[in-house]
Amino acid sequence: MKVEQIYTGCLAQGAYYIESNGEAAIIDPLREIKPYLLKAEKDQAQIKYVLETHFHADFVSGHVDLAQATGAQIVFGAAAQPNFAAHLAQDGEELTLGKVTIKVLHTPGHTLESVTYLLRDETGKDYALFTGDTLFIGDVGRPDLAAKSDLNQEQLAGILFHSLRTKIMPLADDILVYPAHGAGSACGKNMSKETFDTLGNQKRTNYALRPDMTEAEFIKEVTDGLLAPPSYFPLNVQLNKQGYANIETVLHQGLQALSPETFEALVNETGALVLDTRKAADFSLGHIPNAINIGLDGSFAPWVGELIPDIQQPIVFLADAGREEEVVTRLARVGYDNTLGYLQGGFASWQAAGKETDILPSISAAEFAQRLKNGAAVVVDVRKPSEFSAEHVEGALNIPLSSLNEHLAQIPKEESVYVHCAGGYRSMVAASILKARGFDNLVDVAGGFKAIAETDVPKTSFVCPSTLG
Repeated sequence: MKVEQIYTGCLAQGAYYIESNGEAAIIDPLREIKPYLLKAEKDQAQIKYVLETHFHADFVSGHVDLAQATGAQIVFGAAAQPNFAAHLAQDGEELTLGKVTIKVLHTPGHTLESVTYLLRDETGKDYALFTGDTLFIGDVGRPDLAAKSDLNQEQLAGILFHSLRTKIMPLADDILVYPAHGAGSACGKNMSKETFDTLGNQKRTNYALRPDMTEAEFIKEVTDGLLAPPSYFPLNVQLNKQGYANIETVLHQGLQALSPETFEALVNETGALVLDTRKAADFSLGHIPNAINIGLDGSFAPWVGELIPDIQQPIVFLADAGREEEVVTRLARVGYDNTLGYLQGGFASWQAAGKETDILPSISAAEFAQRLKNGAAVVVDVRKPSEFSAEHVEGALNIPLSSLNEHLAQIPKEESVYVHCAGGYRSMVAASILKARGFDNLVDVAGGFKAIAETDVPKTSFVCPSTLG
C-alpha cells in the first residue's frame, strides 16, 4: 500500500494518491490531471476511483477530466447530486482497492454532502482518515459554504458537531488525519501549518474536539469571527457539480502567443483584463496602462478569485518567460477558463513596439519614514483587520485588499497615498487596482509593515493576535 499527499502551497490544498496491488484512487484532485496519470503509470497501476469529499468551493477539482481519461469511477457521498455519472456511496459503504478497503463515512456539516474516507490496510486495520473539509489540523470546516442549503450556518455547525462526535472522534488515536487544506485556506479560520497529524493528537489539541464541549459552545466557537467567503466560491461549487471545459482545451486557448499589436487589439475588442503576473518590483518600474498586478509568486489563484468577480471575464496576461503555462493552469484551478493568450516577449516587446507604458512608484521603508517626518500623509494599510489590530502605523487607514473595491471613496485623490501590506505583495496588487481606477497619487512601500517596523515610524503598541477578540 502506498499513500502520498500531493500538497499545493498556493491553494493550501492536499490531494491524495493511494495505490495497492496495481489499483489506485485519487482523493480531491486538482484540475490538472497529468501528475496523477504519471504516478499511476510509474506504479503500473490503474486509477479505479476518483474520490471527492464534497463539492469544493475554493478550487475546481479534476474529477471529470480524470474519470474521462482513465475510466475511473467518480465517488461522492449519497447527498451529492452531480450533473454527471458518479457513484453515490452510502454511509458505511466499503470500496475495495487492491488489497485495502476504503470505508465511506457521511460527515455533513461543512456541506450537506461532505464525506470522510477511512482507509484500512491489508490487515483490515484502520490506517488513515481523509477528512476533506470536515476536520482540519487545528480546526474544522466552516459551516457557511453549503451551496443552496436551506439551513443556516448555526444549523450546519450543529450537524458538524454530531458528525465529528459520532463518526470521527470514536476512531482510534493512532489513525493518521489527512485533510484537504492547511494554513492559508479560506475554508477554515485558523488551520495549522502542519498538513497531517494523528487523530489522538487532534483530540488533545484541536479546540473543536474538546470532549467536554457542548453543542452550543461548539456552534458559538466555530461560527465566531467568520469572514465573508470569497465571491468565486459559489461559482467553483457550480463547476464542480455541473462539469467544466477540458483542461487541455483551456490550455490551448490560453497559451496563444500574442504580438503587442494583436494583444492590444484583443483587449480593445473583447474588454479583456490585462493581468500582469510579474514580481511587484518589475511592475513598479514599468507596465501596460490599466494592467492589474497579481504576482505569480504568491497566493496568485486565491487573489484572482477574490478580486475578479466574474470567472467568465476574458483575460490576457504577461508572465516571465517560461511561466505561461503555469499562469493558465493556476487560473483554471479556480475556474478562470477564459484566458485568451499572453504577450509574446513580455513587457520588453511592448516597450520595443513603442506602446504606451506606465509606472507605479515604490519606495523603501526608510524613505517612507523620512517622508512622514516631512509632513502628514495618507497611509493605507491593506492587511487583514486582525493584522492591523495587532500593530499598525499611527493614523493609518485600514482597507483590506479583499474589500478594496468597496471602499474606493475613502481614499483621497488630491494628496499622495502611501500603500503598504505585510511584505509588499498585496500592496502592489492594491495599488495597481487603484491606479486602474484613476488614482494617480499612489506610492507603494516596498517590504511592507515588516520593513516599516524596523524604522522609527510611529506605531501603535503591539497586541498579540491570540488576545484579540
